[in-house]
Amino acid sequence: MTVAPRFQHKNGTLHVEDVSLAQLAKEFGTPLYVYSRAALQDAWESYARALAGREALVCFGMKANSNLAVLAEFSRLGAGFDIVSGGELARVQAAGGDPGKVVFSGVGKQVWEMQAALEAGVKCFNVESDAELDRLSKVASTSGRVAPVSLRVNPDVDAQTHPYISTGLKENKFGIAIEQAPEIYRRAKTLPGIEIVGVDCHIGSQITEAAPYLDALDKLIALIHGLREDGIELKHLDLGGGIGIRYANEQVLEPEKLFSQVFERLEAADLGHLELVLEPGRSLVGNAGVLLTEVQYLKHSDAKNFAIVDAAMNDLLRPTLYDAWHDVEAVNPRPATAVTPSYDIVGPICESGDWLARERRLELHQGDILAVMSAGAYAFTMSSQYNSRPRAAEIMVDGTRAHVVRQRETIAGLFESERTLPADVLNNS
Repeated sequence: MTVAPRFQHKNGTLHVEDVSLAQLAKEFGTPLYVYSRAALQDAWESYARALAGREALVCFGMKANSNLAVLAEFSRLGAGFDIVSGGELARVQAAGGDPGKVVFSGVGKQVWEMQAALEAGVKCFNVESDAELDRLSKVASTSGRVAPVSLRVNPDVDAQTHPYISTGLKENKFGIAIEQAPEIYRRAKTLPGIEIVGVDCHIGSQITEAAPYLDALDKLIALIHGLREDGIELKHLDLGGGIGIRYANEQVLEPEKLFSQVFERLEAADLGHLELVLEPGRSLVGNAGVLLTEVQYLKHSDAKNFAIVDAAMNDLLRPTLYDAWHDVEAVNPRPATAVTPSYDIVGPICESGDWLARERRLELHQGDILAVMSAGAYAFTMSSQYNSRPRAAEIMVDGTRAHVVRQRETIAGLFESERTLPADVLNNS
């Protein structure tokens, strides 16, 4: 089992920092998301050390975890934000983040989102298509503003990750083919309301090797040199995010080792003056959170043993969507014996795909609390109300104190915005 540093057993009970997870489950109920503030700070410091003394901006990829308390903590630490919607921009503003440190990514920006971002004064729009560039030029010109722009280029580099989270190949929907980028940059230079400020690239997520980053960087360096020959000087280079975390036994990339190589290549290419922008998401929050769930029933059959818990695919979609692995720890573990069975950890939703973990050898009793580890990223943000299940509460632990940073939804709240047809309509049917 892999237990993150801020989640450790003390006196036979799994704790987050100095707080018992068993006590949190008892006090706040399950399913329950729990985050460690210290773990967020630890992850941030790994980037701060790697970038010390450099012109760099870390923009948290907030699609990984958009809770206001998480955003406020990263803002306090100096982060910018990588957003992909107008709603995410509103969250940054609600959390006290600086719009001037926001990069706006995403393939489908709507007019109202562009207007909101221009009004807020974002750092940059990462433009992902020729058509988007035209729309942004029109929106900016009409509003009397200038949109700072970088093109998100697609370098056709295989990130060696799950196909659903690979974004840098030609067949992916993201970005502009790097071969087409010079022509579009030249056209962007002529468009009203557009200021070219950078180039952006994001090749995927959960990357555990440096080679894909460096391959993409080499292609970007060649592109930047070509743009310089066309009289187009950039202010920043955005390498995206994607550094993986340890879910099981992955050998993760250390930011210091990776970015020392990045800076060496930039300096050798006479591009050391460029500001480096990064968009990490998972690596800042993934191992800072767990999902607590209670065993409702143990079900045994000739083919399988099931531990049926109160968390489900609507709470944590990654296993169903990606066949993703999450370690599962008993909050109060018992020693395994020679007859301890292996369980599939499954939820109550009426789908065969509703599972959180498979074939886990655990000594379980009904009523046990389990911690699904590494659940700080792409977990609550992807949750839903499927089967009319209220979404879980979120807790932030800071040392010995636990803070509710999102209340559990109520059943009544699930349909408070819905309406039946008017009585006169129903009565005339």
